[in-house]
Amino acid sequence: MQKRDYYEILGISKSADEGEIKKAYRKMALKYHPDKNPDDKEAEEKFKEAAEAYEVLSDPNKKARYDQYGHAGLGGGGGFGGGGMNMEDIFSQFGDVFGSAFGGGGSFGGSRGGQRTARGTNLRVKMKLTLEEIADGVRKKIKVNKLVNADGVTYKNCATCNGSGRITRVAQTFLGAMQTQSVCNACQGAGKMIDQKPSDADSQGLKRQEEVIEIDIPAGVEEGMQLSVTGKGNAGPFNGIPGDLIVVIEEQEHEDLRRDGENLHYEAFVNFVDAVLGETIEIPTINGKAKIKVEPGTQSGKVLRLKGKGLPILQGYGSGDLLVHIHVWTPKKVSKEERELLDKLKESENFKPSPDKSERGFFQRMKDMFH
Repeated sequence: MQKRDYYEILGISKSADEGEIKKAYRKMALKYHPDKNPDDKEAEEKFKEAAEAYEVLSDPNKKARYDQYGHAGLGGGGGFGGGGMNMEDIFSQFGDVFGSAFGGGGSFGGSRGGQRTARGTNLRVKMKLTLEEIADGVRKKIKVNKLVNADGVTYKNCATCNGSGRITRVAQTFLGAMQTQSVCNACQGAGKMIDQKPSDADSQGLKRQEEVIEIDIPAGVEEGMQLSVTGKGNAGPFNGIPGDLIVVIEEQEHEDLRRDGENLHYEAFVNFVDAVLGETIEIPTINGKAKIKVEPGTQSGKVLRLKGKGLPILQGYGSGDLLVHIHVWTPKKVSKEERELLDKLKESENFKPSPDKSERGFFQRMKDMFH
């Protein structure tokens, strides 16, 4: 099923600022909150959909990629909703948006009684792609060395905060007793500590492990574009939320073709005789070869266009073009017989340069522009 537009989900325009985005999300989240709509699967899906939209639009980098490339610019099908985040993930990440509207949480409480779910860090890798792979889209397998939750780790309540994740302090002031709460420094708000762990796990119950991850690269991606694969980064401490895998696209240079957005360029060299008499030449394309007609009298610098032979337009319809730049090849050396023939041709009036207005050079065009 095709994903809905994130701006449409939150009911805002693309020009909405950070405050408007947050306000719109809070309105939608409160409307479809699970505590307000118990056992309502449709409301639950709308709640998750709004959270996914907010996760992308509240992040300047993800928002910029989404504005330019749509859902394909986020990789893995979009925001975290495509990665299977559950209600607890949503509340732990965006619980501050709800304030006290639901008494701090309820059955899906974002803080779960004050506890915070730790989030793992993102991983960033570079992926080299050929123009052929970019043209067709490709599924790639990549190896990453990442932090994972070690097997055999057990936990116990933090003794400092007694599992609440927060420390409550009471201070006497001239107004009377004042109570304040802060995140527990011992467990960083997780509310639990490691009880037992294997020897290869660190103090947070994590270890390094190689994992093979598959990612679908959409057709038409560009150099420097970043795709985000949700939940495939480093694991979160204490069984927390995993980070994301950020894939940075690198284009491998093609032997013959050069890219300019969705268009491709090719430099075709033809000999003098073919330029004069005309000829059909064969040129490379992204998926094979094509034949193109060089008309009689073609001048060096002429550009021929092959419609639709470029790259697919990302998140759009159709493809760019292949632009063939014609260069008339001038021999560096000639034989005695060739020189004699050329000397005869040189005397012909037909071989003396006589460009029309459309063939005038750069300086003449500049002169005309300022007069």
